[in-house]
Amino acid sequence: MNNFELQNPTKILFGKNQIDKIENEIPKDAKILFLYGGGSIKRNGIYEQVTAALSKFQVVEFSGIPANPEYETLLKALKVIKEEKITFLLAVGGGSVIDGTKFLSAAALYKGDTPWVILAKNIRTEIGMPFGTVLTLPATGSEMNSGAVVTRSETKEKLAMGGEGLFPQFSILDPQVVYSIPQRQIANGLADSFTHVLEQYMTYPIDAALQDRFAESIMQTIIETAPKILADTTNYKAAANFMWCCTMALNGLIQKGVPNDWAIHAMGHELTALYGIDHARTLAILTKSHYLYNLETKKEKLAQYAERVWNITEGSITEKAKAGIEKTEAFFHSMQIDTKLSDYIDDYKGTAQTIAKTFMKRGWKGIGEHGTLTPNDVEKIVEMSY
Repeated sequence: MNNFELQNPTKILFGKNQIDKIENEIPKDAKILFLYGGGSIKRNGIYEQVTAALSKFQVVEFSGIPANPEYETLLKALKVIKEEKITFLLAVGGGSVIDGTKFLSAAALYKGDTPWVILAKNIRTEIGMPFGTVLTLPATGSEMNSGAVVTRSETKEKLAMGGEGLFPQFSILDPQVVYSIPQRQIANGLADSFTHVLEQYMTYPIDAALQDRFAESIMQTIIETAPKILADTTNYKAAANFMWCCTMALNGLIQKGVPNDWAIHAMGHELTALYGIDHARTLAILTKSHYLYNLETKKEKLAQYAERVWNITEGSITEKAKAGIEKTEAFFHSMQIDTKLSDYIDDYKGTAQTIAKTFMKRGWKGIGEHGTLTPNDVEKIVEMSY
């Protein structure tokens, strides 16, 4: 196991009716910017719960943060922060609203000319404006980590950022919010969280026995929970397990002491930037081709995954590894998630070359756990996903 440091300062308030406790988590003299998305929180009762909990505070609202938080929209929110002298941010939504709020947390205190530089140069944020979250859509794990991804449609870019200053001060996780989520979004959350675990697990053995078991248990729980929550979104036990799996999949715990990959995400972000495909579905598009292309370097962990997660015990290491890949694709299909780029767009030819050129333009010489996947490799992987 590699050396590591682990510190996660986010306080989690998990369970029924935790929104009522917001008042105790925010400084009494705070002026709050209440950020949310397209208005679904006004249809499912969450808006009323949050506004009631904030009744003793000065509150300014900003709505309309889209899926894949858009830079130009966030600049409008940043203007409100400065004009209204906001001191605390509250994100009420899924990963997109929370990621957008993390960008605002960094940008509000940034002293440079344009906050896009934070993303373009991946400037780490050590101190940001304090913020909390109320999670309404389990998927990204953004409620308990310090990373974020922001899209800029003008340049067709989707870039990541992070830093120790971007952990939420608190996050409220009430599984009851799952009751009103459409099945497509629940399937996306299951696929997104499952792939988060794969990206931190599917590399090469490093004798991190407990980390492997943590990762495998999350994946097993997602597999067991998926049919239950998709069949009945009001199943509280299933909703609770679904929500907590999404958080645990990317809160920093399982990535410590082990190599990480993240090549699937790097390529997937480009598909979203180019075509607007749901983030989780871009991951499903690329997973099989990525693992088949890198079978030789990943086959030991792939075989372990096949054995421990899917109970595949027959065959050679290579045969088990391939069977594990097939089981993963079948899992996506069981949630009605297509796994080929051609399932989503008609004019897909040239996509691989476009993404490879983008990576070259950014100076990305190698990605993956070994840092050896070149833009040429990326081109081949994306082509395999057609």
